[in-house]
Formats: sequence, structure tokens, C-alpha cells
Amino acid sequence: MVIQSVVEVLMSNKILVVDDDPNLLAAVQRQFRKLHAIETAIGPEEGLKAISEQGPFAVIVSDFRMPVMDGIQFLSRVRQLAPDSVRMMLTGNADLQTAVDAVNEGSIFRLLTKPCDPDTLANSLAAGIRQYQLITVERELLEKTLRGSIKVLSEILELINPEAFGRSSRIVHYVKEVANRMEVPDLWQMETAAALSQIGCVILPQTALQKLYQGQELTGEEKQLFDMHPFIASDLISNIPRMQEIAEIIANQAKRFDGSGNPQDFCSGKDIPLGARILKVVSDFDTAQARGASESEALAGLAKRADWYDPDVLQALEAVIGVKAGYEERAVKVANLVDEMILAEDVRVRDGRLLVAKGYRVNRTLRERLRNFAEQGVIKEPISVLVPIG
Repeated sequence: MVIQSVVEVLMSNKILVVDDDPNLLAAVQRQFRKLHAIETAIGPEEGLKAISEQGPFAVIVSDFRMPVMDGIQFLSRVRQLAPDSVRMMLTGNADLQTAVDAVNEGSIFRLLTKPCDPDTLANSLAAGIRQYQLITVERELLEKTLRGSIKVLSEILELINPEAFGRSSRIVHYVKEVANRMEVPDLWQMETAAALSQIGCVILPQTALQKLYQGQELTGEEKQLFDMHPFIASDLISNIPRMQEIAEIIANQAKRFDGSGNPQDFCSGKDIPLGARILKVVSDFDTAQARGASESEALAGLAKRADWYDPDVLQALEAVIGVKAGYEERAVKVANLVDEMILAEDVRVRDGRLLVAKGYRVNRTLRERLRNFAEQGVIKEPISVLVPIG
């Protein structure tokens, strides 16, 4: 009975194996079909299609050397599309640089060398499934526990201070978009921190927030209360199990990138929690808009105080907004793309599948990747981009 239960667990979690060698795929399927639910895909494009149409997969195994994109590039895409899937790579070129790139870019769970003996592969697949179960169970537990807590706290804020509740609702939208653009792995932490970032404003009268948004000066007592709200929220939230990191993000939401602002400590730059850096940019952006600034005007205002903000977060917000101030739109061929251009439209292959979302800033890696697809004639050209003026 124990063995039967183990087999049932293994079979209930699908595995995807991606390789450009159909003979190898057929061999893997024959070897493990009685133990695992194995799906195969010939090459990275078919692999991405399988993830989209047949997922979720508990484990995704990729060859390293494949056409169009190698295993590291493929698993980097997998990380975006299916972050819970456990990623492994097979390679006949197990040098140190390949291993480093695989870990850093693809966040792989195992790097296996070819030829891989059946026992090693079987043990790795079983370990990958166990890791996937830990990830999904942990996420489900957190989601169920936190969903109720967040709902209660948000409803209290809405009843007591609708102005603060409206601000948190707006902030959540931008924080989610910016975090997505930056490919932040723990997105739920960012969303939760944004949703609860204004809880401390329960101590403030609505009129104080209205004055703040209208650009009016707060009284000494009002300013003192407003400066305290991140710490009050942090203290409240830290009492909820597994919310310590979120509480730290909220406590540092007013901290400036140069180290000034609250809390008054020696923390600055990248040492400030990423979620707090995102909240700082988005909150100040929201305040500027509440005072009547357009999106482009609000972003320009933030740029004038660039030392206050993480430049990576500012760049991500710019991409999210798709702001055209300071840019002109052009249609260019893939071969004419240069660094610092911003994609003004989604780049898709001819069958309609998304390749790169609009808002990405062009760099060498992106140019090389798009050029590979363009040479195969599968990208619609020209591409609309934003080009810096001057």
C-alpha cells in the first residue's frame, strides 16, 4: 500500500522533458512512463507551448544545447511563465560557466550531465516532485492564511479612513505591475505589503490625508502622525505569523534610496528591502498624481529627485506607464534595434504567441534573441519602439 501511494503521488505530478533529439525523448518516455506522467516537447518553442497549453508541470527538464534558444534561456522563460515548476537541465558541456549561468539565470534545481544514468535521473525527478509539493503546499497555506487577514484589515481601513483605503488600492495596481516588470519572484509579498501599507493611517483624520494630496502643509501634529504610520502598520502586521518580511517592507516604505528619510538608520541603497524601494517610488508617484500631475509629469518629478529612488524601480515604472514624454515613436526592423530603445508594443511570433511584452528596454541580450527569431522569419516586422529624443 505504501509503494502504491508513492507511485500515485509521482504519477499525479506531470513532468515535461524538452530536447531537440526525438530519440532521446522517446527513450525517456519509455523508461519512466510507468512511474511518472511524462510529457515531451521537441525544442524550446514546443516546450513553451506545452507549458501554456498543458501545464502546470511539477518538474521541467531541458537540454542545454538547442536551436533558437539554449537551455538556460529556455529555463529563464520557464521561470517567468511557471515559477512554481522545478527546473532541471541536462548538459554534455558541464563547465563552471554553464553551471553558474544555469543557477543565476534559470534558478535550476539540478544540473545533470549527459549521459545520465537512469537511477540518477529517477532520483532527481523524485526529488524535484517533492520540492514542487513543498512549494505549492507552502504557497497554499500562506494564501489561505493571509487572504483572510488582509481582507479583515482592508475592510477596517475602508470603514475608518476611505481616503487611505483608496490610496492603497491604487498603489497595489502599480506595485504589482512594477514587480512583474522587474520579475520579482515573491510577488505575493509585494502585493500584500502594498495592500496593507496604509493601515497605519487609521490614526490620521481623513482631512489630513486630503491636505497632503492637495499639496497643503500639514500641522506639526498631523505631520508627526503621518510620519508614524509606517511603523504603526509594521507593528500591527508583525503579529501575524510569517508576515515579518512584509512588516519590514512596510516599515521602510518612506526610506529614500540615499539613506535619508524614515526610519533614521544607516540603511541605504540596495540594502533597503526591494518591496520598500518599490513602495517609495509608487507612493510618491501616486501623491503627485493626486495633486493633479499627469503620469508623465509625475514621473518627471520623481526623476528630478533621482537620489531618493532606486533607478531600477524608476525604470520599471516608466516601462509600466509606457510614458512617451522625452521619446518619439518609430517603427524599426529588428536588425536596427539599439540599446535604450523601449518596446512600444508587444513582440509576437506570427501565430500570435507573445515573445516579449511592451515596455522592455532594449539591451544586447534582447537584441540577440529577437535577431534569432527574425532570421527564421517568425516575427512580425517592423516593431514599434520609443526612442529617446536628443
